[in-house]
Amino acid sequence: MNPGADSGGEGNFGMAWLLLCLAFCAHVADEALTGFLNIYNPTVLAVRAQYSWFPMPTFEFRDWLTGLIIANIVLLLLTPFAFRNVRWLRPLAYFHAIVHLLNGTGHTLATIFGQTVSTVHFARPAPGFYSSPLLFAGSIYLLVRLRARRRSESRAAAS
Repeated sequence: MNPGADSGGEGNFGMAWLLLCLAFCAHVADEALTGFLNIYNPTVLAVRAQYSWFPMPTFEFRDWLTGLIIANIVLLLLTPFAFRNVRWLRPLAYFHAIVHLLNGTGHTLATIFGQTVSTVHFARPAPGFYSSPLLFAGSIYLLVRLRARRRSESRAAAS
């Protein structure tokens, strides 16, 4: 295996990780500035009224924003490990990418339909929609880089 590949060559997912983290930061700002919780909380309550087992919490703005800022800081602090291609970060990287791909999809679908559930309607676009393309791009880029790393490891093992 090429030693340079670990720090910045083919298969390195550090830049993809960083870009998705920055997209997530932009998304949190987008949601905070466009009233996301005004849609999210009523949606959760409506779903809970239908399905009592539904596990999603409701949030007050300050707690929600504080939690997301902490999550963003933790994810950004993991960036050096992504640049080193540490193995233990790969499952979290896949999870991170898939969650944000679904998150961007949810905001896009909510914008298309103008509602989250039948009782929660809003003017379009949905809160968080403007940053959804960043989540899509960052997620896909991270997934591509993770797959490239897997292929380069497979080729190195076969050699």
